[in-house]
Amino acid sequence: MRLVHVVGTRPNFVKMAPVIAACRERFGAAENVVVHTGQHYDRAMSDIFFEELGVPQPDHMLGVGSGTHAEQTARVLERLEPVLRSERPDVVVVPGDVNSTVAAALCAARLGFPVAHVESGLRSFDREMPEEINRIATDHLSQLCFLHCDEAIENLRAEGVPEERMHFVGNTMIDTLRALEPRFRARGAARRLGVEPGSYLLVTLHRPALVDGPLLGAAMGALREVAESMPVLFPVHPRTRKRLGELGLEGAAGEVVLTDPVGYLDFLSLEADAAAVLTDSGGIQEETTALGVPCFTLRDNTERPVTIRRGTNTLLGLDPARIREIPDLLAAAPARDGVGRPRLWDGRAAERAAAVLAEW
Repeated sequence: MRLVHVVGTRPNFVKMAPVIAACRERFGAAENVVVHTGQHYDRAMSDIFFEELGVPQPDHMLGVGSGTHAEQTARVLERLEPVLRSERPDVVVVPGDVNSTVAAALCAARLGFPVAHVESGLRSFDREMPEEINRIATDHLSQLCFLHCDEAIENLRAEGVPEERMHFVGNTMIDTLRALEPRFRARGAARRLGVEPGSYLLVTLHRPALVDGPLLGAAMGALREVAESMPVLFPVHPRTRKRLGELGLEGAAGEVVLTDPVGYLDFLSLEADAAAVLTDSGGIQEETTALGVPCFTLRDNTERPVTIRRGTNTLLGLDPARIREIPDLLAAAPARDGVGRPRLWDGRAAERAAAVLAEW
């Protein structure tokens, strides 16, 4: 069985590292081809993940780089087609919801190659999010939908996806977290950056709805106020750093500690030792749930409601003013000891996905 795994961004690498490893073990290394689209391409957002996660170096680099949604999607289609024609895979495996994901699924479907979608069935029900369009299109192009939460089943049923395409395997991102836990627990990244474990708010913000308009300035102002009562540590995504510079805010962060992006092991170390995390990311909502760390999501919606039900994630809305409430919300929060992990978030999701592929 010959598989082509298409990755393109930082979250993709985390979701796919255990899948690629499980498929290499089951089908042989030579039958697993890795294609990196290059949607994320600098060292901090790309190379370091291959080094830290043990993902084999890509067999094909497409180098699509930055651009509009249309430009990135078009480049992946154009550059992936000859790769798939040459490799002739039995299945093309794609993760998540980025532009590389939907472009690879469309390219494979047009050429007649079956598609397997890792992290299928998530829905925010907000069609203004590019990721939502990507998720829906990829799910309907896929012969194998690998699910990791109960909501995904109902979402796909509501859209008419046949039951035989759905396979509840669990969360492959949590596979990676569990496999790396001894390593990131020992790294002490917080102290190296000058903050005490358990004392600080970790921040990660990068979505266009927040970064590309006036809300980023308001968010930085609210973070400066929070920093008066607790340390605030903000590893800055490249596109967020660029926007801060354009707004003249990079040098006006006050007590907010701005750092360059950190490697995945260091970021997990910072997450695990944080008093809380503020994010607009999807995957971080899941990682904090697995780690039992309070998460505050600066979005109007989430495609991961399981994290809300578990009580580890609070949806603030797309309202930077609510950032100021975080210290009080933390003080009033009940103890989270004993919060159970969601179903099949047990570190073995990739094994189950590989078994489904073998049976299929």
